[in-house]
Amino acid sequence: MNKTEEAYAAHLALQLAAGAIAWFRFESVKLKLAEKTHLTIDFFVMTAAGELEAHEVKGYWEEDARVKVKVAAAMYPFRFLAVQRADGGGWKTEVFS
Repeated sequence: MNKTEEAYAAHLALQLAAGAIAWFRFESVKLKLAEKTHLTIDFFVMTAAGELEAHEVKGYWEEDARVKVKVAAAMYPFRFLAVQRADGGGWKTEVFS
């Protein structure tokens, strides 16, 4: 886990303690996108409502990573979120669907 992922894991732990999410795991799900092409989800999260989300945490988004997430969002029935540190603290997200 890199430093950005560690910070986001701490954020998710606070969300878990507050009841905003029910569960999360780091790199526990690997999705097949095509032959020899996979996406390992950074954080698989269950919301308090029981919905599953795939959170991809990046310090900087390269175009190939963004394309992989867009392809996965089209193939799988989860909500996909791109997560980055926000200027001034906190986190900013982009939803792929």
